[in-house]
Amino acid sequence: MALSLALSVSIFLIFIAYYLYQHLLKAKLPPGPRRWPIIGNLYDIKPIRFRCFAEWSEIYGPIFSFYLGSQLNVVVNNAQLAKEVLKDNDQNLADRFRTKPLANVSRNGSDLIWADYGHHYVKVRKLCNLELFTLKRLEALRPIREDEVTAMIHDIFRDSAKPGNIGKSLIMRSYLGSVTFNNITRLTFGKRFMNSEGKVDAQGQELKEIVSNGMKIGGKLNLGDFVPWLRCFFKDDNEALKAQDSHVDRFTRIIMEEHTLARKKTGETKQHFVDALLTLQKQYELSDDTVIGLLWDMVTAGMDTVAITVEWALAELVKNPRVQQKVQEELDRIIGSDRVITESDMSKLSYLQSVVKESLRLHPPTPLMLPHMASANVKVGGYHIPKGTIVHVNVWALGRDPKVWKDDPLQFRPERFIKEDVDMKGHDFRLLPFGAGRRICPGANLAINMVTSMLAHLLHHFNWSPPPGEDIDMLESPGTVTYMQTPLQVVPTPRLPAHLYEHVPICV
Repeated sequence: MALSLALSVSIFLIFIAYYLYQHLLKAKLPPGPRRWPIIGNLYDIKPIRFRCFAEWSEIYGPIFSFYLGSQLNVVVNNAQLAKEVLKDNDQNLADRFRTKPLANVSRNGSDLIWADYGHHYVKVRKLCNLELFTLKRLEALRPIREDEVTAMIHDIFRDSAKPGNIGKSLIMRSYLGSVTFNNITRLTFGKRFMNSEGKVDAQGQELKEIVSNGMKIGGKLNLGDFVPWLRCFFKDDNEALKAQDSHVDRFTRIIMEEHTLARKKTGETKQHFVDALLTLQKQYELSDDTVIGLLWDMVTAGMDTVAITVEWALAELVKNPRVQQKVQEELDRIIGSDRVITESDMSKLSYLQSVVKESLRLHPPTPLMLPHMASANVKVGGYHIPKGTIVHVNVWALGRDPKVWKDDPLQFRPERFIKEDVDMKGHDFRLLPFGAGRRICPGANLAINMVTSMLAHLLHHFNWSPPPGEDIDMLESPGTVTYMQTPLQVVPTPRLPAHLYEHVPICV
């Protein structure tokens, strides 16, 4: 009887200790809005999430928590806290939270972007750094990038000179989108799916359909992803996911087979990423799922972000003619008016590089860094972050923090980067358009090259002005990547001799 009493007391004390421990941990969580039963704060979040989170940081502080269903989320909104997440606690905050659509598109984390941190991630990351995004390979693929940019300039010149179009505005998104679509498909798949007239072939239409459908599926927020016992109510999505997975698999394997047959026939391995991955597949012990996942990582990460960045930068330059004129003076001084720019000129254009940085500060294409997930209990900002918590870094808020950017933080002033050379490749936590730490974007150099080159050509070949009597709408659209809500319309005026707008297609 005494033993039974002692056991009962022990169990009671253990229960009390566990309850107090859990209560203590909860008390040390970052503050945040009161959550609703079952759904948490799912419907408290405004569509433009990074602005919503910046507003919440004014109420709850630079680090706060909220719930999606039963899933705890934490958001950090300043550079010091970003450093704690991405450097001080990097290893323990390097996993990914995958919703069902993201698990599907990433082959359950077999790719790079959505893989958890571990042996697989380290291996694939090493492959990207040592094989795919090397200076040698990027230089070998430079003619493709320059070809697509000069094709864009030719198309703008042609369309702006058509009868009835002179002095009228063009919608820039289609031109910028064509450059990035063709660049990424040629770099990744070794194929140009669009002809010289801008018409996409059948395979290209299929690719666009896959990307568009994938964005719809991936952007759909289902409560079942955050409340496990509700998943049975979302079975209809399974069929859509299976169909998308089958479509991606079939499309990619056809291209992989085409390249395999071409290599066997010619004995030549080209620099395109698909050839590189197929050649290195055995050496790095990559499954077909990983090869397919990596190819689609490159497509989805590179197709939108570059075009978005250039559109925002051009909008700012139209709104700030003083800055536009200063860039063009630098271009005229270094390039002149008797030749076309090449990527080798970019390193000499210091003011243009500052314009790119300033645009990325104010308009990061991924304003909320892709979410990290805690693989262990950690502390950030003095608060407890339990294992399994999703952690977000509000890059948009970092770039507009008045405590850091004291010289008119909301104004477009590239001169701030002339005065201070701020790194944007993960070493300075005030400016993180490509992330930092173990999960920094391996294609940062490629993205910067493409953005700088596209802007340089646009500003060298044309003066840009808003439509008469109209202003530029600078509101953002909701989404993981942030387009301008209203597509940019601007009036181009040629400023170079006509022969410099010609384009002779190349095949690489």
